[in-house]
Amino acid sequence: MDSKLRKYLTLFSSVFMISAFTFGGGFVIVPLMKRKFVDELGWLEEEEMLDLTAIAQSSPGAIAVNASILIGYKTLGITGALTAILGTVIPPFAIISVISMFYQAFRANRFVSMAMSGMIAGVAAVVTDVVITMARSVLKERRILPVIVLITAFIALRVFSVSIILIIIAAGFIGFLASRGKHDLS
Repeated sequence: MDSKLRKYLTLFSSVFMISAFTFGGGFVIVPLMKRKFVDELGWLEEEEMLDLTAIAQSSPGAIAVNASILIGYKTLGITGALTAILGTVIPPFAIISVISMFYQAFRANRFVSMAMSGMIAGVAAVVTDVVITMARSVLKERRILPVIVLITAFIALRVFSVSIILIIIAAGFIGFLASRGKHDLS
């Protein structure tokens, strides 16, 4: 089998499996993608994965789809992005289609309800892991501006209930200004 075709199949099957067996949405998918594409396959560096996660989170749409698109594009260009989209959206589309046909039965089933309650704790643990990993990366840089942005963004969100959209825009603007200042100095 051609190595490029093998890489497409690996990309598709990887995002398909991650998407099919990830419950909780959002950031839950990030550590699984990191494990697969950074640790196992070596297609990305950890810093690249964090950058892609930041872009995926700040872009409109589901982070799982956005991250898959970025990984697909980074590894195999436009066709890789399209391959990743298919692999990511097929599982939830199929699952939601089945669930919607039997919604009333699922909703009334106490075992399904108990399972969903149990999943909440697991999802919270995974999201906490992502937050710690991303914060550790920011703190590892040993630069003061990212730490100040991290702390300020957290306080703005938790204490003052500032819209996450405004926080993302402000953080992006600060990063843009900081990078412009860095380039002006060189």
